[in-house]
Amino acid sequence: MNGEQQHDADAGSGVEEAEFNWDEYLEDTGATAAPHGSFKHVDTSLQNGFAPGMKLEVAVKSDHNTYWVATIITTCGQLLLLRYDGYGEDRKADFWCDIMTADLHPVGWCEQNKKILKVPEGIKDKISDQEEFLRQTLTGACSAPANLLEGLHRGKNPLDLIAPGSRLECQNSQDSLEAWIVKVVENIGGRLKLRYEGLVDYDQSDQWMFYLDPFLHQMGWATQQGYDLQPPAAVRSLKSEAEWQDILTKVKEEEEGSSVPTDLFKDKPVIGVHSFTASMKLEAVDPVAPFVLSPATVVKVFNEKYFLVEIDDLRPECTTSRSYVCHVNSTGIFPVQWSLKNGLHLSPPPGYPGQDFDWADYLKQCGAEAAPQSCFPLLTSNHGFKENMKLEAVNPVDPGEICIATVTKVKESYLWLQLEGSKKPVPECIVSVESMNIFPVGWCETNGYHLKPPRRAIVSKQRKIAVVQPEKQILSSRTVHERLKNQELNSTDSVVINGKYCCPKIYFNHRCFSGPYLNKGRIAELPQSVGPGNCVLVLKEVLTLLINAAYKPSRVLRELQLDEDAAWHGHGETLKAKYKGKSYRATVEVVRTADRVADFCRTTCIKLECCPNLFGPQMVLDKCSENCSVLTKTKYTHYYGKRKNKRIGRPPGGHSNLEAGMKKPSKRRKRRKHFFVHKKKRSSTSVDNSPVGSPQGSAGEEEDDQDDVDEESMSEDSTSEQQDELLEESEVSEKKSRSSSPTQSELSHCLAQDQDKRKRKLRTFSFSDDENKPPSPKEIKIEVAEKLQLDSNPLEWSVADVVRFLKSTDCAPLARIFLDQEIDGQALLLLTLPTVQECMDLKLGPAIKLCHHIERVKLAFYQQFAN
Repeated sequence: MNGEQQHDADAGSGVEEAEFNWDEYLEDTGATAAPHGSFKHVDTSLQNGFAPGMKLEVAVKSDHNTYWVATIITTCGQLLLLRYDGYGEDRKADFWCDIMTADLHPVGWCEQNKKILKVPEGIKDKISDQEEFLRQTLTGACSAPANLLEGLHRGKNPLDLIAPGSRLECQNSQDSLEAWIVKVVENIGGRLKLRYEGLVDYDQSDQWMFYLDPFLHQMGWATQQGYDLQPPAAVRSLKSEAEWQDILTKVKEEEEGSSVPTDLFKDKPVIGVHSFTASMKLEAVDPVAPFVLSPATVVKVFNEKYFLVEIDDLRPECTTSRSYVCHVNSTGIFPVQWSLKNGLHLSPPPGYPGQDFDWADYLKQCGAEAAPQSCFPLLTSNHGFKENMKLEAVNPVDPGEICIATVTKVKESYLWLQLEGSKKPVPECIVSVESMNIFPVGWCETNGYHLKPPRRAIVSKQRKIAVVQPEKQILSSRTVHERLKNQELNSTDSVVINGKYCCPKIYFNHRCFSGPYLNKGRIAELPQSVGPGNCVLVLKEVLTLLINAAYKPSRVLRELQLDEDAAWHGHGETLKAKYKGKSYRATVEVVRTADRVADFCRTTCIKLECCPNLFGPQMVLDKCSENCSVLTKTKYTHYYGKRKNKRIGRPPGGHSNLEAGMKKPSKRRKRRKHFFVHKKKRSSTSVDNSPVGSPQGSAGEEEDDQDDVDEESMSEDSTSEQQDELLEESEVSEKKSRSSSPTQSELSHCLAQDQDKRKRKLRTFSFSDDENKPPSPKEIKIEVAEKLQLDSNPLEWSVADVVRFLKSTDCAPLARIFLDQEIDGQALLLLTLPTVQECMDLKLGPAIKLCHHIERVKLAFYQQFAN
């Protein structure tokens, strides 16, 4: 399948693959990751070839012309912690060195190269006889691998030595006395894609194996063991015998250049001697389809190490057998009655008469004996895996695919895994805790391999629709209907769900009025529809898309948040939003039955102050029934933005409030370039104390909404200043009704007096932002008349003190800029009107207000502290 065909197939599958993040997924599901230490094969693959206790010869620091024997204490990547022999348990002289740069050599190198071995100064007094000491310390010692200390392989991870093109020998899965050469096509963190030698363009027989697999060996292994080098029966017919021999001859000539170092296989499990005999019965899991436990038979014993197991099939017409080679430590073989003792279902062999399988009757019927318990290795439960843990696992149906897996059951040293996101549904898989086809969370990402993410609600993969004016391009009803018809015909995935809980398609009608919260450009980029599917899943996906299409996702999440006092009518779902580096979380009510979907969509639209038809089961073709096309967002914000004295909260009457009289919008004011960059990163000292079920840091979000304009919204079809003013006024009115802190009431009383003198309304703000709340400075006393009385010298004010002062004035919305730009007391006293206008991009009015307060501080400074 070429890339274009693959793209088309993905587009038609109806499954959306978003960027997957393990941390967010674990947080959403409330699950935990399986411990990394439980994956022994992965731990082994991460070792650098050096082990604690190995010895080497290293240059002495005080005299680089001399060397001494050192022992490896621990390893970290290409760094080694060494200790000169002679220090014993004394750690004071331990030192780190880099394999790539340090003068390190295997034991015996000095003697071969006529270099001097000399005792370091620190232990000279402890060693009287150097020759005798070296003889004792090196007797039975293990030297560090020479190939990893010198030459091309120096400092490399041993796994990197298995490069594409390298050759290995793989035992035949049907006959362990035969092996054939395989070439490495790909190496993914030790997981190898292998192709039989001689089949250059024939990839149907490719297989995936971990490099520590007991059936994978270095070149020359078969000859050493006296086994035959023969291609497997499945591919033997593709070439003549002479051609296979020519391939073998050619490989032997090139063996040195493509062979893998034998040190790499030192950690492979050693295969012991078994005690199975032919015709013994047992229970087994077929490794090709590890979904059920089945009766099986030992049909052949090759030697003391290997035997052949076949899954029983009693059908007379069955001509093919499911058999595979096993050894004493093979996973997936169990003694008779193991399933019964563990409360598991044993699947009767095909053709078995009756539904209830009984081992005693079956053994008598077959005239066979059960393999004794002593033939099987002891199973352990001390492995760290528990139910509901998450990990990454190979899909047995498609070994090239690695999926998210959930542990659904644990029995002794075996796991039942439910795979998520596979192309085709896969039953629960039975795997051993020692399987080399399971990996810890994050393994795929670390090794740059694609992990199949979990499936989400079906999203129609239509082309993104450009934002155009209705008079420039109007799609006819016929065109739209044809597109929908083609879309339904092309869909290859269908969801079969109980009709009562099956949500119809939810359409995004991007031409409808999007209201003050949603970004019209982003709405237009959403898929044409979501669904059909389970109501909860589809509606959760719709709400997630809408939240992400908002100017300020945290604000939309707050609008959708379930009211604690409201009657409970549906299903509570936790949704998340991210805005300016902060995460917010809230519980949102979602209906569960199809008959309530239309009302739910309409109610949600009214909450968001947009057209009730913006999204829902009905597709708007040429003209919206609400006639919302007259309600451009510019007119809306222009109309309400001019009435700043009115407190605008959520419209009480739904959509009708949008049809008020509109004025002609004025031309957009040309914006000056920003000189002050608003930092997006979170404060390193911020602490998230928000309760579960509420937007995290929502109090801080309120001030964010007032202080800053979402940078992306500046390019949309409404003036960003008017949009921000509208939301500011709405939030201020809400906060005034909620505010009850003593600090606020004192400030409100003080500012109320100031209000009479200046004849304009001032706004009070809550100091509840956990992230941006500065430490309280000394009490600032404001004399309302004209004079400002300060308790501390402004020259000594910190940034937090400056922010605190500004928040006590009517310029509180500008405090965030001062915090971001780290303006302290000294910088504050240097600010002038031209600087404020130019650098902060303020209109003349707000700039004059700000400078008025700065002048008051300057005056108080001269009067109180200048002398």
